[in-house]
Amino acid sequence: MNQETKTCQNCKQEFTIEPDDFAFYEKIKVPPPTFCPECRMIRRMVFRNERVLYKRRCNAPGHTEEIVSTFSPEKPVTVYDDRYWWSDAWSPIDYGEPYDFSSPFFEQFKQLLRRVPLINLSITNMANCSYCNVSEGDKDSFFISASERNENISYANRVVFSKDSQDLYVVNAVELCYELVNCNKCYRTFFSRNCNDCSESAFLWNCSNCNYCFGCTNLRNKSYHFFNQPLSKEEYKEKMQGIDFGSFASIERFGNELKELSGKSIHRFANILKCVDVTGDNLAHAKNTHYSFDMVGNPSAEDCKYIAWGGAGVKDTWDGGPGVGVSLEHSYEVTDTGIQSSSCLFTSVVYGSFDVRYSINCHGSQHLFGCYGLRNKEYCILNQQYTKEEYKILVPKIVAHMNDMPYTDAGGRIYRYGEFFPFEVSPYAYNEVIAQEYHPLTKEKAHEERYTWKEQDVKSYQVTVSPENVPDHIKDVTDDILKETIGCAHDGKCTHQCTTAFKIMPQELAFYRKIELPLPRLCPNCRHYQRLKQRNPLKLWHRQCMCDYKVYENTTKHQHHKENRCPNEFETSYSDDRPEIVYCEQCYQAEVI
Repeated sequence: MNQETKTCQNCKQEFTIEPDDFAFYEKIKVPPPTFCPECRMIRRMVFRNERVLYKRRCNAPGHTEEIVSTFSPEKPVTVYDDRYWWSDAWSPIDYGEPYDFSSPFFEQFKQLLRRVPLINLSITNMANCSYCNVSEGDKDSFFISASERNENISYANRVVFSKDSQDLYVVNAVELCYELVNCNKCYRTFFSRNCNDCSESAFLWNCSNCNYCFGCTNLRNKSYHFFNQPLSKEEYKEKMQGIDFGSFASIERFGNELKELSGKSIHRFANILKCVDVTGDNLAHAKNTHYSFDMVGNPSAEDCKYIAWGGAGVKDTWDGGPGVGVSLEHSYEVTDTGIQSSSCLFTSVVYGSFDVRYSINCHGSQHLFGCYGLRNKEYCILNQQYTKEEYKILVPKIVAHMNDMPYTDAGGRIYRYGEFFPFEVSPYAYNEVIAQEYHPLTKEKAHEERYTWKEQDVKSYQVTVSPENVPDHIKDVTDDILKETIGCAHDGKCTHQCTTAFKIMPQELAFYRKIELPLPRLCPNCRHYQRLKQRNPLKLWHRQCMCDYKVYENTTKHQHHKENRCPNEFETSYSDDRPEIVYCEQCYQAEVI
């Protein structure tokens, strides 16, 4: 089919459906979407609460203990602790009901979620970990999410295979690190972004294979550099003696200097490594994959579009993420789905399954439609068991019914077969899910767009130390700080899910002392949002290379030097109204590599 332009029924903006999109929709037998790609991503994000946690009573039979949960106590849902939920002491099949052709499908699924017991947290094989979610195989860690196989990590999101570090966002295999964003295989590296294989360094931006560097940008295979100036080993050590890492004022000053330096440095249009025919950002080992972000593994993705945050072996998948797992094929509109899964449509947290549609938190199953919590089941609809013959007759009738009796939400958005779950089906409020992190709204704007909003709980604690009265230097911090409640410098006057105050944990204080860094002045949530600000959005703009020998003073002549401005065009996550100097791959390589 030819390219078509449609108007998104959510944001009312135009979006384009390309011929390759139509071919994919035809292959999996779904109609074209009525939401634009960005609104489709937000809609999936509304079903993923990673970091907003509460204490509530476990509702499992015979249980009265308090548990940590993604569901607040007043939510009209039943919540089991994860160990009981995974046990054989109960069966999700017992909560199934026959399909009702007098009611829209999405209304019936919403009622199923209010009826069947939900799991408190998404965690597996955790040892001595607290306040962790969407995590597997972690040890001795605190308040981390979207994580795997870490040890002694605190306050981190999208972190894997790391150890003895804190305050991280999108990192892999780091040790003794602090305040990193999008970094890989680093050791004793602090306050840095977009760095790989760096050690004994601080305040780096976009550096690779560097050690003993401070305040540097765009370096490759360098040592003993201070604000991009090469020094001898002795000169570097002398310079570093004047750096007081333990002082908060000193750290703030150098952070501002790095921000100014990186603003004057050239920016590569996208972080793409060993890929063929791709568009997006933070992609490695991908092929024929477009408008996608943060895909790792070897290979990571092939023949995919509109996917984000995934592992190895994702193939022939459209609209995946946040989260597409290892070995996922032939799937559409999924989040946190994979691990040897195929033919999954409109799912969330579905692993090791085949031919699963409109289902959440199902595992090792096949041929499911509209189910929650099933394990090792097949031929089920709304958690009701059917025979193979009954299932094959009933599912086409349900699809037809979804089109004949669509669900209309409070905002007038219409959902037929082929759309992901409506916002209203989610048991979470907008400011509880990661949509608020990547597409933040004010309370007023959320209400205007007909999203639910969770009012902040009344705090019972009293701030005992204001942020301006926290000792500037770590050497002046005594153990008494563990008894204090420190006010967050944002004081709730932000859209960062600010907790208004925080406490310093014993292991946290030990970490600051070990690497000689000052105490923070922001609560963990606000620190997380500060790191989020350092990454580019999950969105692309079409632009031309800015290399013209005028905006930035090049060190060499490029292939286009006779034409003055580089003619190369590309898709980039830097919008055209941003101040950064954005170069194409050829010009960036000529200057940096």
